[in-house]
Amino acid sequence: MTETGEKYARLLSLLREMRSVAVAFSAGVDSTFLLAAAQEALGERAVAVTVRSVFVPPEETAQAHAFCAERGVRQIVLDADVLAIDGVRDNPPDRCYLCKRALFTMIRETARENGLQCVADGSNADDTKDYRPGMRALRELGVCSPLLDAGLTKADVRTLSREMGLPTWDKPAMACLATRFPCGETITPEKLSAVAQAESLLRGMGYRQLRVRVHGDLARIELEDARERGQFAALHGQTVEQSLRALGFRYVALDLGGYRTGSMNTQ
Repeated sequence: MTETGEKYARLLSLLREMRSVAVAFSAGVDSTFLLAAAQEALGERAVAVTVRSVFVPPEETAQAHAFCAERGVRQIVLDADVLAIDGVRDNPPDRCYLCKRALFTMIRETARENGLQCVADGSNADDTKDYRPGMRALRELGVCSPLLDAGLTKADVRTLSREMGLPTWDKPAMACLATRFPCGETITPEKLSAVAQAESLLRGMGYRQLRVRVHGDLARIELEDARERGQFAALHGQTVEQSLRALGFRYVALDLGGYRTGSMNTQ
């Protein structure tokens, strides 16, 4: 058995030890893989819990529903007014902590009401290398991170997802829309909608790994692929500028450094 295979066997063992689990399911690479593994290990005792909010693009929620329907996984959808969580709208440095603590409190209560022993999230072994204040909330609430505990990295998750035939194996990394704003900038539904529409526009043009970061009335576009950055202005620059101006941005800029996960953490 390969090292990755051994990690997967360890993951299944950890999940079986839980006896029943509510998987925090967003339809991202990690949570999709975790849910599929939980279904393999626990069958109908694995339940997906999806939080619907303005921090999540509607298409992601739709993909979560479609995956559960296709796989026959029971899904519970919770609606959350994330901007009503104390402090979140003001976007302080610990915004992620405040938000995750409130949301996983909801998920934990839902698990209890449905007789599920554990709550699990899709944090993997690579997540310990980045600034992720939300992980403190998970520890405080006793949320399990079985991918991390099994030593599975993002590369492991993608490799195994491909072997399992999961549609997310090569899906670009996604993140809460609040990560598009620097600390201290007030987050509003209108700003979140503008970001979601801007990123949807760029994905529709064929760009895969990207972010639209917001600095007041300036939209800073991050594209991962250097070749795409080189061709961007000639192919789509004018169209994108006009479209983003129509969404309320006064300035539109391409970040020459490209896509960087957690780039707002350096602000």
